[in-house]
Amino acid sequence: MKPLVSVVVPFYNEEENVPLLAEKIAAVFQSLPDYDYECLFVNDGSTDGTRQALEKLQQTDTHTRPIHLVKNSGQSAAVIAGMRRAHGAYVLMLDGDLQNDPCDFPRFLELLQEYDCVCGYRAERHDTWVRKLSSRIANVVRNALLHDGIRDSGCGSKGFRRQCIEHLVAFNGMHRFLAVLIRAAGFTIVECPVSHHPRQHGVSKYGIGNRLWRGIYDLFGVAWLRKRFVAPRVEGEE
Repeated sequence: MKPLVSVVVPFYNEEENVPLLAEKIAAVFQSLPDYDYECLFVNDGSTDGTRQALEKLQQTDTHTRPIHLVKNSGQSAAVIAGMRRAHGAYVLMLDGDLQNDPCDFPRFLELLQEYDCVCGYRAERHDTWVRKLSSRIANVVRNALLHDGIRDSGCGSKGFRRQCIEHLVAFNGMHRFLAVLIRAAGFTIVECPVSHHPRQHGVSKYGIGNRLWRGIYDLFGVAWLRKRFVAPRVEGEE
């Protein structure tokens, strides 16, 4: 039986991007005949036609598993909802705005044969100056406090083995500290450069107000959590 790969994507008001991203993912897995895949597309309480786009896609694409949150709960909640329902041995993550590219999946799966987690970083980033500046400041402050060695925690392209999921603590903002929690649990992490594209459809939901300051605030909570984090290993279990 082929190993199953679960692709988790959060969507909030991204109706135009839903079918385009599904096509890109399908094309990538056509070049990966040794893997089967499922797409857990999580609708984070969208107010546009995202739900309808996902339901239409499900009718023609057997790989698609839409998940609809009752209300808009944020990116971390959407990611957690998708991961907890994933069936795959490997879990790959993307943002739903088409700025991340599933063309990086083959390299991720190669690295996951050796490492537990792969964190993408945008070597050539195509974003507004506001997003670039807020991300740069947040990454510098985060590394100064956590020393996690991750250069681009805001990058949505990530991959990890299924066993990492049980060690991820659910809180608002978790998606930015996923690598910190996985490393604290004793798993191995590697970084990988990934493709990044300008946004073509929809509107960005992030800026200095809801990204930079909240991210810095969360740092202190995560720093405390990392010191108190426990990941018991049972003898005879991997």
